[in-house]
Amino acid sequence: MSEEIDNYSGDLDSSSDPNFFNYYENQSLAPATVERFTTVRDKALKLFFGKDQPATKALDVADIGCGAGTQCRIWAQKGHNVSGVDINKPLVELARRRSLESGLSIHFDVGSATKLPFSDESMDVCLLPELLEHVEDWQACLREAARVLKPGGVLYLSTTNVLCPKQEEFNLPMYSWYPGFLKRKYERLAVTTKPELANFARYPAVHWFSFYGLSSFLSAYKIRCHDRFEMLNTDKMGIVPRTAVSLVRALPPLRFLGHVLTPDTTIFGVKECT
Repeated sequence: MSEEIDNYSGDLDSSSDPNFFNYYENQSLAPATVERFTTVRDKALKLFFGKDQPATKALDVADIGCGAGTQCRIWAQKGHNVSGVDINKPLVELARRRSLESGLSIHFDVGSATKLPFSDESMDVCLLPELLEHVEDWQACLREAARVLKPGGVLYLSTTNVLCPKQEEFNLPMYSWYPGFLKRKYERLAVTTKPELANFARYPAVHWFSFYGLSSFLSAYKIRCHDRFEMLNTDKMGIVPRTAVSLVRALPPLRFLGHVLTPDTTIFGVKECT
């Protein structure tokens, strides 16, 4: 059974717009969501244990920005020790109910990603799915993740991509390429008179990233980063796609173009052992 939610006493608003809640209540169970999170889990495990090695122990996993808890359950189903944190109290309550119904033991906290309720170097895996863009102090969020991650541990994050014009945060065309002053305008509208612009999010996206910038930031915390192209499994690919992936990996201009053509930034990082 899942543990009780800890009381949250922070300054941030932990409520949720009903439209936002209803969207994620349904979206979190979509087959594409489950498949995506399962792929993340399997890639993280291969990175942690080694490509051809089986998982030999239960890992301590933190899902930061856990939402409705789908990713938590996917890890817990494999016997891992999972803790979920999210600022959105209604979604955390939903995550808890679903975990209880599944008979899984998952600990949930309502809390902020900038002040995690975990001790130093206590987690083997830290997951930050579609979170960083919504946190005003995103640097503190990454510092906290690095703090709680054990040496040799794996960090996964997905977030916005400033290089690609396609995005899902705002219902506006090519929004990631808008100049800063125009983004600030629509951010204000999204939290006042036009919440539908950002899908009724209490904390709409306010940051836009690239793999290059985030990997540079994380390197200061001894986290070595891999992009989506490094993490592709080419074993079952045909000769043409395998050759294409090899070229993207080998040629920086092609890799940059690949990032421009993908609407999100994805990073798998490993914290160096010191």
